[in-house]
Amino acid sequence: MKKQLLFLGVVLITTFSFAQNAMYGVRAGINVSNLDFEPDATFDNQHRNGFAIGFFGEYNLSPVIALAPELQFSAEGAKDRSLRVDYIQAPILVKFKIGDRLSVGAGPLVGVKVHEFEDGYANFGFSGVGAIEIMITDEFFIDARYHYGVTNILEDNIIGLEATNTNIQIGIGVKI
Repeated sequence: MKKQLLFLGVVLITTFSFAQNAMYGVRAGINVSNLDFEPDATFDNQHRNGFAIGFFGEYNLSPVIALAPELQFSAEGAKDRSLRVDYIQAPILVKFKIGDRLSVGAGPLVGVKVHEFEDGYANFGFSGVGAIEIMITDEFFIDARYHYGVTNILEDNIIGLEATNTNIQIGIGVKI
């Protein structure tokens, strides 16, 4: 019983100490995305304009480093209807604060597609993310992100062709 109470106490203290250094918020943005094919596509492969919307938490680990997990919907892929892929994504950014208003960040991103079950696209995609954020006020910010896909988003049954997502996001958000 004592071990359980001690464990519960440690969990509560940890939770409350992180809660004092935590912010939450929402962000929305526009995407300019495309698919990079290997070997190069023999068809018209134009970029797709889409949108992203989601919510996040930001936990200060030190005065200059923060951890920012997020959950968002993101419309990606290419312009042709058969090349569009929409995702529910979970980026986890490690942010480095440069002054009071500027921060840069990087981290992994995992995406789960929200299309039909057997549409030729893999159910999961992994990417790397780089970001820059500028605080306009104490609550409102603008940011820019670049996602670079590291996994083939096409199912294995498409022989001789691989595709990865690349995406530029320009967003606005509010921290609460």
